[in-house]
Amino acid sequence: METIKTVAKKATTKQNSPFYPVVKRSMDVAGAGLGLFFLAPFLLVLILVLKISNLRAPVFFKQERIGKNGSKFMMYKFRTMIPNAEEKLAELLQYNEVEGALFKMKRDPRVTKIGRFLRKTSIDELPQLMNVLKGEMSLVGPRPPLGREVALYSKRDFARLTVTPGCTGLWQVSGRSDVSFDEMVNLDLHYIRHANFALDCKIICKTFWVIIAPNSAY
Repeated sequence: METIKTVAKKATTKQNSPFYPVVKRSMDVAGAGLGLFFLAPFLLVLILVLKISNLRAPVFFKQERIGKNGSKFMMYKFRTMIPNAEEKLAELLQYNEVEGALFKMKRDPRVTKIGRFLRKTSIDELPQLMNVLKGEMSLVGPRPPLGREVALYSKRDFARLTVTPGCTGLWQVSGRSDVSFDEMVNLDLHYIRHANFALDCKIICKTFWVIIAPNSAY
């Protein structure tokens, strides 16, 4: 991952306020902590529902992702696919509906009925609040890519790895699955260049609206 670190550092385009990282981290810890506290009853019910729907399948799904400067970490989500989903991915790559280093399929046969609802409302992302508390992710930032996606990155794409990845960002509130990979990178680069407390708050507010009135997530 040394190459990723080198390219990421060279891709940095702007220095934000020296106080911004402290404010951002404080907001992350407060937001994730309060979120987990107040959502605890709902999360417990959801865990029970997911377990009853398939007693043999795990409730949570964890996957290795690439974070800031190429660091690796395990990202958590609620399981939305059948247990052997990763094994079946190779069979579906030919049906990829987006260009670039991403795989998206509107009617992915690996997604469960409950999983479709969780994805549509982004509820499956809630366990990532634990990643935020651990400092591996932020509330707002570029989505953390998979290793196989990073392997296809151009030099420009590596700029996404210059900041801590986030649970939500400009991509998620700007069309999500209907946004191409190139457009997603453009949105991420715009965020990286102009990141500040006000922009983070604006994106978080828009994210709540996306949850209430789901966009094109699938």
